[in-house]
Amino acid sequence: MNTRPWLGVATLTFSLCALAQEGWPPPVFKALRAANVPTASAAALVQEVDSRRYALSVNHHAAMNPASVMKLVTAYAALELLGPAYRWKTEAYLEGALREGVLEGNLVLKGYGDPKLNQEAFWMLLRALRAKGLREIRGDLVLDRSHFENATGDPRKFDGDAFRPYNVLPDALLVNFKSLRFSFLAEPERGAVRLSVDPRPPALEVVNLLKLSDGPCPEGRAFRDLLKPTFEPAKPRAVFSGQYPVNCGERDINVALLEPNDQVAGLFRQLWSEIGGVWNGAVREGSTGAAARLFHAHESPALAEVVRDMNKFSNNVIARQLFLTLGAEVGGAPARAEQARRVVQQWVAAKGITAPELVLDNGSGLSRSERISAASLASLLQAAWRSNVMPEFIASLPVAAIDGTMRRRLRNEGVAGNAHIKTGLLQDVRAMAGYVRDASGRRYTVVMLVNHPNAHQAQAALDSLLRWVYEPPQ
Repeated sequence: MNTRPWLGVATLTFSLCALAQEGWPPPVFKALRAANVPTASAAALVQEVDSRRYALSVNHHAAMNPASVMKLVTAYAALELLGPAYRWKTEAYLEGALREGVLEGNLVLKGYGDPKLNQEAFWMLLRALRAKGLREIRGDLVLDRSHFENATGDPRKFDGDAFRPYNVLPDALLVNFKSLRFSFLAEPERGAVRLSVDPRPPALEVVNLLKLSDGPCPEGRAFRDLLKPTFEPAKPRAVFSGQYPVNCGERDINVALLEPNDQVAGLFRQLWSEIGGVWNGAVREGSTGAAARLFHAHESPALAEVVRDMNKFSNNVIARQLFLTLGAEVGGAPARAEQARRVVQQWVAAKGITAPELVLDNGSGLSRSERISAASLASLLQAAWRSNVMPEFIASLPVAAIDGTMRRRLRNEGVAGNAHIKTGLLQDVRAMAGYVRDASGRRYTVVMLVNHPNAHQAQAALDSLLRWVYEPPQ
């Protein structure tokens, strides 16, 4: 008995009921109508893995903005082209003689785009320099970013907020996502708000004018706006002059406040001093000279682990770094966005996937111009299922009701734990793509894209599709 009455839009095997729902399962159709989203503004494709037949296909060839679902393309391309064990390097070179722990010259740090060179990793790099005998630097700190072409874009371009970490531009020597974490703690017993920042570059001035208040604690952007922050990168200084509800307890925000050179210099001074090092020079950009001697090479976690962080938490910065890394490793340094686009498009074509509608911008989905169809995404998911990197790829996807961006969705439902789904969210976009294991143990690729001003109301429709795939009506 066919339990999927919507089988094959292309084959026209519809019941009259299906036609009345414009090709959509009734619960999904109903949810789209409740969200005031025209069915022409949504696309979907459901297909059993390794099958050529569609269990559902609606508008599946339409070019649509996938938001962060585009990270699936970047992730899969990277796993195949670079390999799951690929690691980024960050190299430290000495320019000058090292005698009894004192470097009479410059220390050069050369980056290769490591997206996971966070505070802990940078601390480990500096500890390794100390362990190898470097104690005092009597020259400058030279930053070699030549592996990537210099990013000349405006971080405010996407949504006008230059200080949001997700807007950080790619950088071959990106340290701690170019971000600082400001932590707040309500202390009603002394009528004040405790404020701290980590890391805390020595030159950073922090002004705390916050006042305790009553009322609920808002989330997201509303919380940050309540603090009335003012960020001045040139000084550098951060001022908080708003209200802090007691009910907020302990909260924090991440801010991309400092210029790239100031970020590296500030963190270097703080950590180098903490581990007993001495440096009083300046920081400047430059290249690794022929006379420079490699002193230490720090390695990132393996690509499979980095891709997992990227997809589980939809990290745009990691995606953009990875996208340019594809350009550099396959096409040669310095990496450029145009080069990375060609690499990925050629890889898609080499897999026999025809995707004329594919438009790549930065590989993260944080873009108004990126486009792909549900059909092309489903073809990539089918190919990934047959790929030797399938385990690493699927393990990178959020699991419904369990973790990542899906941890709060579909709890206490049958599909919970049975759907590995990458989500996408922009102002006028809601999207998802991944795999669902149904109640009978069969695995399906599932894609749904919604592009409409009311897309923010369409999450119920996406969840309805996952439920339908997991356990369709009899």
